[in-house]
Amino acid sequence: MLGRVYGKDLLEAEYKSSFDLIVPVPLHHSRRKIRGYNQSEEFGKGLSQMLEIPCDDTYMKREAMTETQTHKSKLSRWENVSNIFKVIAPGSVAEKRILLVDDVVTTGATLEACGQALLNAGCRELSIACIAATQ
Repeated sequence: MLGRVYGKDLLEAEYKSSFDLIVPVPLHHSRRKIRGYNQSEEFGKGLSQMLEIPCDDTYMKREAMTETQTHKSKLSRWENVSNIFKVIAPGSVAEKRILLVDDVVTTGATLEACGQALLNAGCRELSIACIAATQ
């Protein structure tokens, strides 16, 4: 639902042709199994419906199960997620304009680590969207 609402805002701001692909921040497979869904992917699907841009959670994976970021400092958050994201097929994101989506941004460590993996794989442009940000 929130993805469609924000997608409508992006449409009205003429961002429809700004992205080639929407990539949600991946959950570790064990956490996804417990939860039953990836909230970032659900947000991305709503954006995808409104913008008519593919949202695909198969381009990236989280290689390690990490502790919750909830009570960590900024440095601890970065250390917790550095080098845990992998682009499955780098050629699939090369030269693409990617919208990376996450649910909540606190320090930006997760988005930075995930985005760095996409940039290292050759994506041409990287933008981010999130549902909420903490202060």
